[in-house]
Amino acid sequence: MTQHLHIVFGGELVTPSENTFKDPEQIHVVGVFADRKSAYDAWKNEAQRTVDNAHMRYFLGDLQKLIEDSVDEPEEQD
Repeated sequence: MTQHLHIVFGGELVTPSENTFKDPEQIHVVGVFADRKSAYDAWKNEAQRTVDNAHMRYFLGDLQKLIEDSVDEPEEQD
């Protein structure tokens, strides 16, 4: 079975209608997970924990897609 990684992260948004973080340096990285169910459970826990703050948003990302994309892209030259 191949490994398929997921990441859960979140933080305070500038406005609830856009996915722009107020302070990217304060993004909370919940963790990296080896399966989608574990990542979903972590995402759900953080989302429920912060439900009273409309500006807080958590995301579940597919790290495998980022890894695959980074292999396909050539490195930038200065």
